[in-house]
Amino acid sequence: MKYQIGDNIIINLTNEEGKVIEILNEKMVMIEVKGVKFPAYMDQIDFPYFKMFSKQLAEKPKPTKVYIDDVKREKPKPTQKENTGVWLSMFPVISSDTFGDDVIEFFKIYLLNQTEHRLTFEYNFIQQGSSVFEFKNELLPYHDFYVHDVAIEAISDNPKFDVILSLTNPIKNKAEYVETQYKLKGKKVFEQVQLLKETGQASIKHLLITDYPSQEKQEKLDLSKLTNNGLKVLTAKDYINQLPTARTVIDIHIEKIVHNHKHLSNSEIINLQMQEFEKWYNIAVQQNAPLMIVVHGIGDGVLKNEVHEFLKYKKAVSSFFNTYHPSFGYGATEIKFNVS
Repeated sequence: MKYQIGDNIIINLTNEEGKVIEILNEKMVMIEVKGVKFPAYMDQIDFPYFKMFSKQLAEKPKPTKVYIDDVKREKPKPTQKENTGVWLSMFPVISSDTFGDDVIEFFKIYLLNQTEHRLTFEYNFIQQGSSVFEFKNELLPYHDFYVHDVAIEAISDNPKFDVILSLTNPIKNKAEYVETQYKLKGKKVFEQVQLLKETGQASIKHLLITDYPSQEKQEKLDLSKLTNNGLKVLTAKDYINQLPTARTVIDIHIEKIVHNHKHLSNSEIINLQMQEFEKWYNIAVQQNAPLMIVVHGIGDGVLKNEVHEFLKYKKAVSSFFNTYHPSFGYGATEIKFNVS
């Protein structure tokens, strides 16, 4: 949710300042302006701190343009050889206009590898729930890597950075890969920009990992006591064979899961629906199913969003999409798996 109760806002049309006092739904909030309360769509309001940084760009002359032939090509620069981990760094590009005021034009995004490992990274920049920039490359030990630029306007949408790291040259007992995520909060970012001036630092940094992790050790269990007591111990293969057969279509409407749900809260209903979905998702992955259709209905989109958020970070998923289906309308999502 972009806004929270108590956030200061500004109305785009009138430039009046107010405050969020209630979240009505995913698209609307109740705001209070000069003692008057009324509902407003989220795209009709914005944070006042974004206006502070963008106003100068709109009202004052832009700095002299620098043409591409005048820009020096960036070369990878070695960082100080100190094992502090892998970082994501946001470097604000600031210029002075004709009035001498500082104006943030955009942020340059870097990945900083301050470890001894040569890493391969898969980078994904997500804005408003959709991937807008994907990139894959290598991070040399103790080197910085410039990835791309992020417009200042995008920061107000609370975007996310997904970074999957793996060893370019695999090492025994080291994890196959590690998934990391950094979700920006627009308000906090602009507060950090102000702190940069006070501390003299050049960029906003977020730690992704402190060191490349080791592979999780699986302790061997002594099963003899269980078998001696007459209990049957199944192997992983036996367990998979006893699972229900993967379904092509699963329906997670609450009435399909429990008989009486009137006493349940909305959050309890969502939890039960997601548990049912994850159960059949795991069965589909274990049995190497090529696809699955999950029927979640249309409603206000909360359950669909939960399902999509779950699927975004699963390596077993090749693709998923919510499109019209002759049997379910727009109330279903089709999932395609990476079949081995």
